[in-house]
Amino acid sequence: MRTEQIPLSPLAPGASLSLTVQRFGEAGARPRIYVQASLHADEIPGMIAAHHLRQRLIALEAEGRIRGEIVLVPSANPIGLAQRVLGDHIGRFNLSDGFNFNRGYPHLVPKVAERIEGKLTADGEANVRLIREALRAELEAWETANPAEAMKKALLGLALEADVVLDMHCDAEAAVHLYTHTRSEEEFARLSALIGAHAYLLAEESGDEPFDEACSRPWAELADRFPDHPVPFGCHSTTLEFRGERDVSHDLAQQDAAALVDYMILRGAIAGDAPRVPEPLCGATPLAASEPVPAPASGILVFRADVGSRVKAGDVIADVVDPHTGSVVQAPAPCDGVMFARISQRFVTQGMRIAKVAGTEAKRTGKLLSA
Repeated sequence: MRTEQIPLSPLAPGASLSLTVQRFGEAGARPRIYVQASLHADEIPGMIAAHHLRQRLIALEAEGRIRGEIVLVPSANPIGLAQRVLGDHIGRFNLSDGFNFNRGYPHLVPKVAERIEGKLTADGEANVRLIREALRAELEAWETANPAEAMKKALLGLALEADVVLDMHCDAEAAVHLYTHTRSEEEFARLSALIGAHAYLLAEESGDEPFDEACSRPWAELADRFPDHPVPFGCHSTTLEFRGERDVSHDLAQQDAAALVDYMILRGAIAGDAPRVPEPLCGATPLAASEPVPAPASGILVFRADVGSRVKAGDVIADVVDPHTGSVVQAPAPCDGVMFARISQRFVTQGMRIAKVAGTEAKRTGKLLSA
């Protein structure tokens, strides 16, 4: 393992931060797999999974089994990791401006398209190299305005040249699920089965420029812009949601790390016998078919469905109890599907999103992710 520190813009004079990057295998070897944990810094399951993944990778490297290059950022957000308000950890949003740390990554395609215009050939691999160079050049030209943007630039710089990007997150309370680009469905189907995902959500564009799409979307859009030249999908990226915020244990993290290693073996980054891929718990469905469940009233939230439950449209997911009158209003499932996530709060106001159900019929448009 080779460890490096990438200095970040100081938050204030004398308040400097850095990203820790750990590399395994030969520099520049393919496939290159980039893994980062806890971009939302208060989502700890990814961080403990990274801890156990690192231990496995150290052992595998000592055995000479790493064929590609694996880049691990075990804690991707030192800004958010240090944020506390009255004792509560605030790691999803930047306290300086309220902006989500997993939104607002640069959309590089228009300028990259200008850079590669007239330079693509009939050689797909050469085109991939050309596009990666153009992506890096455009990223380096990004003039960041604050420390959070500087951190985003550093993270994206580490990921852009990877063949596979694994961005580890969690929800408030959730079953395992993942998000990826529609054209990466086949790539991550085995990973979805290996991690035991209950929802596998696909989108061409989910809105607000999250990290995974900053890595993957350029390849789809550039292939569409230049249909007369081969443009392979150079970076498959996924957001892995490892259950809920409180699901932090060595047993679960070892299970997740083992699944990631098995995927890397299947992907050719690690030598070894191909692992058995279990039957998937779900098929891929459009993210636009994932429907939020709003609170029908204000009051005490009492869930009647667990995460991972299969529900039918109209099934009661939760009761909302008025603490003064005792009236109970029921929150129904909006569609048939899997209730894969729900909030951790137990007192809600009317209209709040309290859960998410992965359906099969795409209905929603616009911004498909929650804030």
